[in-house]
Amino acid sequence: MSNTTGTLYIVATPIGNLGDMSQRAIEVLRQVGVIAAEDTRHSRPLLQHFGIATSCIPLHEHNEREQSVALISRLRDGENVALISDAGTPLLSDPGFHLVREARTSGIQVVPVPGASALLAALSVAGLPTDRFVFEGFLPSKSFARRQHLERLQQDSRTLVFYEAPHRILETLADMVEIFGGGREVVMARELTKHFETLRGGELSELLEWAKSDPNQQRGEIVLVVGGARPGSVVLDEEAVRVLKILLQEMPVKQAAALAAQITGQKKNHLYQYAIKNLAAAD
Repeated sequence: MSNTTGTLYIVATPIGNLGDMSQRAIEVLRQVGVIAAEDTRHSRPLLQHFGIATSCIPLHEHNEREQSVALISRLRDGENVALISDAGTPLLSDPGFHLVREARTSGIQVVPVPGASALLAALSVAGLPTDRFVFEGFLPSKSFARRQHLERLQQDSRTLVFYEAPHRILETLADMVEIFGGGREVVMARELTKHFETLRGGELSELLEWAKSDPNQQRGEIVLVVGGARPGSVVLDEEAVRVLKILLQEMPVKQAAALAAQITGQKKNHLYQYAIKNLAAAD
């Protein structure tokens, strides 16, 4: 065994435009002993384009724990290893967490080789606040779980960033309209750095109708950048509003809000504030 451990390099690759590949990334990938790639079939054309002949092994969600053991052993023996994903910066909704964590726990040096990131690219051009933001990755694929997750973010004042699959984009936008409110500001960044790159901003309800009307906007890689809840704003789901409206026909605002809270599980003060600002009722 070598007295010196190897280095694990976390290497960003282009998300579309090959011109975004850094010279440093090329040099590192040429010099390491092995490249761990999310999908070797996907990465092979990229590596061939830049004349990188280094051998590749697959590291994906189904084999990461097993493969990490083998890679840590190679690193301990002094071999340098690079990790790449299919596109962009590894570990951002991509495999690699277990490998990086195990390497750091084992005292192995982990070095970033920065580059393209769909998250940061979308955020940089969205025109929404960037001083405080949260990256939520991909939302749950099932409707109930997705809606629950969005409800937990309903009052978050930070800018929200999501990745979304094209076949779910309409469902996700519809859920956001219902839970965040149709007037919430959003920017959809699609196919960033690629030939059909599209940036569209506006209110959630407008963006949903636009995406519905153009099937081309339901294709490719999509990032959604959603404005945070405004201070003092109250957004209720459709069922809570329906219950509140019915109760307001029979009782004062305070009483209606209290009863609606018991029925729907929403906070009483949110229901009260919503009724005062949005519904015609007499206390």
